[in-house]
Amino acid sequence: MAQTTLPPGAPPTDESQRGGLRVRVQKFGTALSNMVMPNIGAFIAWGLLTALFIKTGWLTGIFSGLKDENGWVAEIGGWGAYDGGGIVDPMITYLLPILIGYTGGRMVHGNRGAVVGAIATVGVVAGADVPMFMGAMIMGPLGGWLMKKLDGLWEGKIRPGFEMLVDNFSAGILGLILAVIGFFGVGPIVSTFTDWAGNAVDFLVSHDLLPLTSIFIEPAKVLFLNNAINHGVLTPLGTAQAAETGKSILFLLEANPGPGLGILLAFTFFGKGLARASAPGAAIIQFFGGIHEIYFPYVLMKPKLILAAILGGMTGVFINVLFNSGLRAPAAPGSIIAIYAQTPADSFLGVTLSVVGACAVSFIVASLLLKTDRATDEPDLAAATASMETMKGKKSSVASALKAVATSQGPITDIVFACDAGMGSSAMGASVLRRKIQKAGFTDVTVVNQAISNLTDTHDLIVTHRDLTARAAQSTPSAIHISVDDFMSSPRYDEIVALLHETNLEDGAESVTASGAPAPGTDTGAAVATAPAPTAVPSDTTTTPDVLSLQAISLHGTATDVDGAISEAGQLLVAAGSVDADYVAAMHERERSVSTFMGNGLAIPHGTNAAKDSIITTGISFVRYDEPVDWNGKPAEFVVGIAGAGKDHLDLLNQIAHVFLNPDDVARLRAATTPEEVKAVLVVADE
Repeated sequence: MAQTTLPPGAPPTDESQRGGLRVRVQKFGTALSNMVMPNIGAFIAWGLLTALFIKTGWLTGIFSGLKDENGWVAEIGGWGAYDGGGIVDPMITYLLPILIGYTGGRMVHGNRGAVVGAIATVGVVAGADVPMFMGAMIMGPLGGWLMKKLDGLWEGKIRPGFEMLVDNFSAGILGLILAVIGFFGVGPIVSTFTDWAGNAVDFLVSHDLLPLTSIFIEPAKVLFLNNAINHGVLTPLGTAQAAETGKSILFLLEANPGPGLGILLAFTFFGKGLARASAPGAAIIQFFGGIHEIYFPYVLMKPKLILAAILGGMTGVFINVLFNSGLRAPAAPGSIIAIYAQTPADSFLGVTLSVVGACAVSFIVASLLLKTDRATDEPDLAAATASMETMKGKKSSVASALKAVATSQGPITDIVFACDAGMGSSAMGASVLRRKIQKAGFTDVTVVNQAISNLTDTHDLIVTHRDLTARAAQSTPSAIHISVDDFMSSPRYDEIVALLHETNLEDGAESVTASGAPAPGTDTGAAVATAPAPTAVPSDTTTTPDVLSLQAISLHGTATDVDGAISEAGQLLVAAGSVDADYVAAMHERERSVSTFMGNGLAIPHGTNAAKDSIITTGISFVRYDEPVDWNGKPAEFVVGIAGAGKDHLDLLNQIAHVFLNPDDVARLRAATTPEEVKAVLVVADE
């Protein structure tokens, strides 16, 4: 799909405005999804408890002797003599909403936000008579955001020794206030909205209009807008419905794998080139693995195939309405295995027919569209996959397999590790990846770091943090894009090495593992065509002791959160004369856009590219924490502040990267008692 690029200063078009709205809805949906998805295991646990232990559950249906109202099944299920007790109702009433609220608060402000978000959620739970998932999605992030703002008011102003007192009481008092607000205000409002939405669903069902929802849901899936609908509306409503009736059809509106399976089967029989070759494997992943996004590129290649998805989805919904079938709990991922696990005994026939019917209709329609397609060019699966990942805003792990197939026509020799400023995280990531690639024997592959603003569409492969991938893809649409979260030890680095084996080695060439050893099952007598045998990798760094002064090393950091740690590292740079005070603010700005946590306990906060005017001279600061700082859910024991006026700091950054890949060197940093010992490890450690 071609992308329209507006010239600088041009007024936004209707298309760009729609795109902006789509992105905002997508981000909103992603936020909702991020609150729900980490807790899917709890939803599954509740669904299985419901399926097994309710009065009409599997156990009582199979074993008639377990229908005793005074028995242990009734005690767990909360029925009979134990009506109002058990485990099933407390889990859906209290546990699931509180988990969502806790996760939402943690997303905004770490552990402190999580605690306040959970307290606030209890208020809406107690103030409502329906499972309060929507209320949790409101109060959790709100609690985290308010806690973050309060912490910012008195950051650095608390007298030593009173930090714990202030932290604990501020969180407790704020949680108390939000719980009361939730109880009297938010809870009743959300309950009313839930009742209205439930009545709307009942109206659609009673008037046989529910299948029409596929007109919106199926295109939304392909555009990654479904999370806002699925996790924001369908899951809360479906869970409330299941709590009353034992099942809900709403869980099947989006999760039915039939439409996607039908499209992939159509490509298997009537597709062309790489799309046809990859479709069978994609079908297995989609149907059994439940990863629906793997079929999205096929629809993006041929947008008219969305009609097949819509008609298939409508067929599935119609069959479920006809048979009054549903699921006990959300099926996540949307695998046929997960669906059957949540299917009650009276819905197996309807659910099965809905999947088969949706698949059949989608297959027939997609096959007709492919057979009558007059296009002679082979569809560009790689471009469609890149387009999908741009819309998603991050790398798709399953779709990368499609892209690897589509882009394996030539060798990869030019890899760029890009970040916002090109001075810190990208340099360290590039150093780690370069070492891995060299050890695998690909000495002809170059790995460099660069700012995203300087990228050109001439590179083979671009590596970025997942939050920056969409930006990088805009200027380099022809490149393969790999997203990472952990710069120091990301598993994606091994995937890149594996991709090099596919693209850079001729048929019959020896495979070399990332450690430099032949891969299992390979012929050690074969020759490597484009990748020479691994040799000792010379150091790609030289020592640059001047950029790390002893005055910029702190062995006992006092910060307790991310903002405090960034300020502490920044003030050391200011004190060393490396930057002015404005640069510290730029370090905070950089962190708000993309996390600088590298992995292995290391964070490297630095300023934005626009803040280089605030750098007086290149400098690096080092702070060690006795208690690791919660860096957005990840423990940061070491914080290295970076200010790079030119490239004279990159050698030391490369050295630091290799230090943190060596457990012995990390142990030496923990044991260091003087700044001199720290500097000796960072600057002259033996690689």
